[in-house]
Amino acid sequence: MNIQIFGVRKSQATRAAERFFKERGATIQFVDLTKRPMAPGEIRRFSDRFGLAALMDAEGKAAVDAGLRYLKLTDAELLARVERDPQLLRLPLVRAGNLLSVGQDHDAWQKMTAAGRP
Repeated sequence: MNIQIFGVRKSQATRAAERFFKERGATIQFVDLTKRPMAPGEIRRFSDRFGLAALMDAEGKAAVDAGLRYLKLTDAELLARVERDPQLLRLPLVRAGNLLSVGQDHDAWQKMTAAGRP
C-alpha cells in the first residue's frame, strides 16, 4: 500500500512519520507542503473525517503569529488560510487508501502498515 505523507521537512512529527514507515519497509510518497500546497479536495477529505478544528495546530507558532485564537473565521476562511500556510496544520497528515491520520499518531500508522501487508 502506498503511504502519502503531507508535511514539511522541518517538522519533527513529519520526520518521525517518514522514519516510522521507512523502518517498516512501506512505500511512501512525501508531499512537501512548502513546495506544493495540498489540493482543496485533499484537505476536505481530512476535515470531513476529523473536523477542521482537529486539523489545526492552534498552539503552534504559525497560529499564534496569525492571531487565530482571537479571530472568528468561517470554515471557508480558515481553509483558505490553511491552503496558504500549511504550518497551521497539525502535521503530518498521512493517508493510506481510506485510512487517514492527523499529527503524530503511532496507533493509526501501525494500522496503515498492517493493512498494507498481505
